[in-house]
Amino acid sequence: MGETGEHARGNECNFMRSSLLSLRRTLREHGPLQLAAAFALVFLLPAVSCKNSGTPPGAGRTPEAAVVAVTTHRITLTTELPGRTSAYRVAEIRPQVSGLIQKRLFTEGSDVQAGYLLYQIDPAPFQAALNNALAVLGRAEANLPPVRARAQRFKELLADKSVSQQDYDDADGALKLAEADVKFAKAAVETARINLEYTRINSPISGRIGRSTITDGAIVTAYQPMALAVVQQLDPIYVDVTQSTKELLRLQKRMAQGQFSPSRTAQSKVRLILEDGTAYSHEGTLQFRDISVDPTTATVVLRMIFPNPQGILLPGMFVRAIVEEGTDENAILIPQQSVMRDPKGNPQVLVVDANGSAQVKMLELDRAVGDQWVVSSGLTLGERIIVEGAQRIRPGTPVKEVPFTPGSKDAAQSEDKPPVEQKQN
Repeated sequence: MGETGEHARGNECNFMRSSLLSLRRTLREHGPLQLAAAFALVFLLPAVSCKNSGTPPGAGRTPEAAVVAVTTHRITLTTELPGRTSAYRVAEIRPQVSGLIQKRLFTEGSDVQAGYLLYQIDPAPFQAALNNALAVLGRAEANLPPVRARAQRFKELLADKSVSQQDYDDADGALKLAEADVKFAKAAVETARINLEYTRINSPISGRIGRSTITDGAIVTAYQPMALAVVQQLDPIYVDVTQSTKELLRLQKRMAQGQFSPSRTAQSKVRLILEDGTAYSHEGTLQFRDISVDPTTATVVLRMIFPNPQGILLPGMFVRAIVEEGTDENAILIPQQSVMRDPKGNPQVLVVDANGSAQVKMLELDRAVGDQWVVSSGLTLGERIIVEGAQRIRPGTPVKEVPFTPGSKDAAQSEDKPPVEQKQN
């Protein structure tokens, strides 16, 4: 009887389809005049539902799903922090005496060595001042011997009471004054010699010099606010990155709880990603973490140092530093395509319970490692999570488990795969 009923419903559906086709032909051939009659024909057709006229393919079968068991892994935890480069040493070139710039002796943008002559200030007035100081010194030194001899004679005569004490005191005072004049003249000579040397403006450090702010013939003043040029040492070079205090406290808490051990090789495990996304070829070292917090951004500064032999890194470039935090010996990793999101954006997965049915579990994710998520909480060892086929499964329905094969076609086409989520800093 069941087969007879199904056959009858199939005939009714065929009749309905043929009637609808006839209706379409009538409208094309006779136009709108027969529209009312056509609609009457439609409403007089038996209301036969063909929805259940046959059994859809695959109905009644348990859906298959690729599952993977939750295990622990040993991973190295890293943090990606944004920052900018800064020169290792910076020297702003300023004159120490006032005068006329006779010549600029360097090429802008070139590398200079410490002591290299950059500018020459007109030395003539300073040479004249030195000559004048030398003349004053010579006069003071020439006056000293007779004054010293007179004071010595008066000292001998004072013993015989041949001169008064006042005469001796006057001669001794004149000697001390003459000696002071010689010292003053020597200091003046040294000052004049230093000022003459300051007319040669040399580079205090080795590095690359930028553009010159003045030209030949310009008048400069001693210790003027505007620098004549800037020399920067670029090899090695500093990289200053910022880390939020929230992230810093989280790391300290996890370290105190023993969730991971700090890396002993962190000083040699700092890598750099350039602004165009390429990796920098040299590794750097973490020098220190600042002890003060910027109250406007709630961040601390980490300073790193990188070799820069090719001069690829320039001061002010935006970079991303990958800093090694430590090692987690018992990290839980799951494939990214297994994670779904609820309407509020919270991560969740489907797991297969002991009865073979799918159940929802909410997660807390830490960070992405390659094509996997690091799970902070929500899963236990041995649980079986559904990686592929979750779009065909509803919570509570039975599941036929099959092993998960990474890189399969289903994994590549899965609609459940979430976008890669970067770690928040």
